[in-house]
Amino acid sequence: MERPEIETIKSGREFNQWYWLKEEMVSICKLLNLPSHGRKFDLRDRIMYALDNEGKIKPQPKKNPTVSKFNWVNSELTPETIITDNVSFGPNFRRFMKSQIGSKFTCHSDFMDWVKTRAGKNLGDAVKKWYALEKRKEDENFKRTIAANNMLAQYTRDFLADNEGKTVKDVQKYWQLKKQLPTKNGFVRYEKSDLQLGKH
Repeated sequence: MERPEIETIKSGREFNQWYWLKEEMVSICKLLNLPSHGRKFDLRDRIMYALDNEGKIKPQPKKNPTVSKFNWVNSELTPETIITDNVSFGPNFRRFMKSQIGSKFTCHSDFMDWVKTRAGKNLGDAVKKWYALEKRKEDENFKRTIAANNMLAQYTRDFLADNEGKTVKDVQKYWQLKKQLPTKNGFVRYEKSDLQLGKH
């Protein structure tokens, strides 16, 4: 069973049975005259809503307005700079963090989630937290949580953990086969039976 063309899909449920690249969903949004910006899951939900509601655009929840007017783009940042509710992780923020930590600094999701919920703390606290998060790697059993939308990363981890001796090249082979199959909810997940793909 091959994935159908978007023109033949009539419902959000049918659309969500298949794996779609973000680039494909951007093109589909443009085809359906929908906004084409946003994260992959935003695009998916937008398309599903339009298919179920005669092409209408999904209403967006109102965001709470930020209180702070601090300019994270151009202001000089120091360890004493207070984290605000409009914190931005752009080049200025990353330059500061690298000036404190060095080139090994990465702005990973665990760290950003911590910063976004710590208005009132300062960047010195953020530097200490980054080191604390990195220290977790010393535990050989530690595994960072993979975001739900990063299906390939989760598939890779699960596949390699379940198949000693297999390589990333093997992961890529079975991932390509698996993502072409229908799913219950649009999520491609590793299963032991994947090793039988391509044998028929």
